[in-house]
Amino acid sequence: MIATTGFAQIFTSTTQPEKTYKYRVYLHDKADCGYSVENPEAFLSQKAIERRKKFNLAVDEHDLPVSANYIAAIQKTGARVCNVSKWNNTAVVEVKKEKTMDKVSRLAFVDSVKLVYSSPKSLTLPSVRDNVTDRTEKREDFYGAGKRQIELINGQKLHEAGFKGEGMTIAVIDGGFHNADKIAGLASVNILGTKNFVRPDMDTYLDGSHGMMVLSCIGANVPNVLVGTAPGASFYLLQSEDGATEFPVEEDNWCAAVEFADSLGVDVITSSLGYNTFDDVSLNHTHATLDGVTAINSRSASLAASRGLMVLNSAGNSGNKPWRKIGTPADGKDMLAVGAVRADGYATSFTSQGFAADGRVKPDAMAMGQSCRAFDTDGSITHVDGTSFSCPILCGAVTCLMQAFPDKRPELIIDAIHRAGDRYDNPDEIYGYGIPDMWKAYEILKNQ
Repeated sequence: MIATTGFAQIFTSTTQPEKTYKYRVYLHDKADCGYSVENPEAFLSQKAIERRKKFNLAVDEHDLPVSANYIAAIQKTGARVCNVSKWNNTAVVEVKKEKTMDKVSRLAFVDSVKLVYSSPKSLTLPSVRDNVTDRTEKREDFYGAGKRQIELINGQKLHEAGFKGEGMTIAVIDGGFHNADKIAGLASVNILGTKNFVRPDMDTYLDGSHGMMVLSCIGANVPNVLVGTAPGASFYLLQSEDGATEFPVEEDNWCAAVEFADSLGVDVITSSLGYNTFDDVSLNHTHATLDGVTAINSRSASLAASRGLMVLNSAGNSGNKPWRKIGTPADGKDMLAVGAVRADGYATSFTSQGFAADGRVKPDAMAMGQSCRAFDTDGSITHVDGTSFSCPILCGAVTCLMQAFPDKRPELIIDAIHRAGDRYDNPDEIYGYGIPDMWKAYEILKNQ
């Protein structure tokens, strides 16, 4: 689920796909994986190893690959393997007949299987790119239309100190990046690569616009028009969200994207996605499962910091809906769940509420998430609402803070941001620790 209250419409076409099902397969162990934690060079990328060494983090069993022999045996049943998660020791498989899963379930190394997707009768997908006009207006302030959204968290002070995200890499995990490669206002953004975990053969620059707008809140660098919160950073654009349906398989896609980001050596992940209810209501989460370890994507979010990855995720937009609470993976541990305030610092009506089921304070922080400014698919500046935008706005500032303190582990950065919140002494279910003063967070880390 995309954590925004609305975004640009894109021309689509509708098809009737062949009926298929996807299942999450829980594997019993990694005994047959063929690798050892004593030899990480055999299965981890050099960049992933370097990040762990920088923070003095141990390589553990979660890093070991899923057994190739297990995957081969699953495929022999007729199931097609879509993706795997080594951190969770799971695989997602696609079948045309549900009975095929009986064969998979009987494999000795399979603990259990869970339905995570059932194809709909019809599927509506983007088909045509929006026309780009690049009509924008200049303002007096350097940050242009983005002035208030960076000043609310005092992020401009980090820029003034020389920290604008240079040398840092951010993975944006989202639902599509329509026209991000064509909009003049994003031409200066250093995009290192893209990957689609939903439909690998589909162009991420054709699919939904949401990820492009998120990217613009961080990476835009057009003085007097729109300057984001980390205009010097580099980016990978990873699509895990399926805008056409809502099923738990998107949580598996998210996990695969996070592990891919780890292999790329990224520093920060920003994700404006969240999950609580699905097209098949029998698969819905409950408030009791918001504990940071039950949902598969929440487990991955909770593990990321121990791999040296900083993760920020939108809290969600259910504050004025029956669900009310945060979604997954915002309930994760050792990561930042970001809620939304208005320009005056008061909470929006829609921002999702905490706490986590185990009593941890959620949200972790707040940033501007109403009447934010971002690029639209035609290259103009538009108004956008949602924790989808408070999250990347804060992400950019967090990235600049990490640039200033490259040897500080994610947990220490998170603690400083908590302590810099305007409600740190009295956190609540709506604001969490409140709006962080990012320069105060800088001073906290400097004085440690």
